[in-house]
Amino acid sequence: MFDEFDREMHFRRLWESVRIERRVPYSLFTFGDSDLPYYLVTLQKEDGETVRIRQGQITISRAKIITPDSMRPEFRDFFEENEDAGMADFLMARSAAFSNLKLNNKRGSEEIVTDTVEEAVDRLNRRLDVEEEDRVAILSAPPSMAGVALLKYASERIMESAPDNLNELRDRGFLP
Repeated sequence: MFDEFDREMHFRRLWESVRIERRVPYSLFTFGDSDLPYYLVTLQKEDGETVRIRQGQITISRAKIITPDSMRPEFRDFFEENEDAGMADFLMARSAAFSNLKLNNKRGSEEIVTDTVEEAVDRLNRRLDVEEEDRVAILSAPPSMAGVALLKYASERIMESAPDNLNELRDRGFLP
């Protein structure tokens, strides 16, 4: 009994340690693929004084035809070698929101800066504001929590899009 409680508390601490610094106001497509570009800001584990900024994109694909193989969500390139991919299994065991989805992460360019995490996030926010870019999120995470940050971002986009997706299904006659 306590083991499950301890595991849940550990998961909650990890989940709350990653942040979505800049949100995206758009819903995911009900049918087909949705792209979620992002910047991920993390403190370098080796020295704890430099910050890594990685650009990337998560693609969320909804199953066109539901088969037994498509019932379980699929995560590609979310977790690095030293991260605990069991976090995804923990979340999936407690949610039906991910069934029939494929999530693929493409890592892009990466840079190392001497800013703090907060300074790097502020600089990215200003740059995206100047570019009038409202489709790129900014995420921040402690060292070795990049996969959890990506999982949190994708899951929040999926949950926030659900009402719009259900309305579209109703409008198209798939739901009463």
